[in-house]
Amino acid sequence: MATENHSTVTEFILQGLTERPELQLPLLFLFLGIYLVTMIGNLGMITLICLNAHLHTPMYYFLSNLSFVDLCYSSVITPKMLVNFVSEKNIISYAGCMSQVYLFLVFVIAECYMLTVMAYDRYVAICRPLFYNIIMSHRVCSLLMVGVYAMGFIGSTIETGLMLKQSYCKHLISYYFCEILPMMKLTCSSTYHVEMTVFLLAGFNIIVTSLTVLISYAFILSSILHISTTGGRAKAFNTCSSHFAAVGIFYGTTAFMYLKPSTASSLAQENVASVFYTTVIPMLNPLIYSLRNKEVKAAVQKTLRGKLF
Repeated sequence: MATENHSTVTEFILQGLTERPELQLPLLFLFLGIYLVTMIGNLGMITLICLNAHLHTPMYYFLSNLSFVDLCYSSVITPKMLVNFVSEKNIISYAGCMSQVYLFLVFVIAECYMLTVMAYDRYVAICRPLFYNIIMSHRVCSLLMVGVYAMGFIGSTIETGLMLKQSYCKHLISYYFCEILPMMKLTCSSTYHVEMTVFLLAGFNIIVTSLTVLISYAFILSSILHISTTGGRAKAFNTCSSHFAAVGIFYGTTAFMYLKPSTASSLAQENVASVFYTTVIPMLNPLIYSLRNKEVKAAVQKTLRGKLF
């Protein structure tokens, strides 16, 4: 579909995180550091899981896919943001902007469903341990992953398709990347239908997945409380605590961004929340799962010993 049929704008200007020149360089080094940690952490997690046979289980299969999604959606946003810190004009082409919107939505929606699948995996492991290998077979795990990525592509295609149909009269995006909500303010016509579609899709994705996670953890908590030994309860809690922490951080920030009235928060608050889930969460996830997981720690030590000796 030709771009000129729908827009008088051929490029956009990103306002960025701040207009204060003295903050550009410190922010460049801060986010470069975060991005490097994100890349090393997530690539390290994927490599570690591939190299260690005892981590070839459904739980770590899903974790490696979570690392892949984190790596991708951070890479959609951060490199362009880093370039903008040292550019005089933060220009992005119309095609580049729409591509950023599309890819970001693919991976952020996939993250919602990935965390849900991981919660279901923990539910089966703790509440139905005798049937775990049957329920979480290789075929089932593969189908779950297909479903996760399919939901990402479907949701993103619908929302980006609606944005492509809009005509844009302004070119300054009051944000640091191409995101649907700030871009709606640039259109020449009413965005009511787009806003309602985004709200309904975001509501469906966040509410359905978060409810599934909460229900899974309600059953998990009930099962843990029925474990007779203190050691058994501690082990079960330790298995789930990392995932629950990651879920709480991710859903808290995404709900703040998408399930509120457009006038309910300032641009500064939106920037902080958005930076948190686009750059900080992808960095935190591998740290959360590695620091609180004895199997991952043991795999790191084994891998390092193998490389050194």
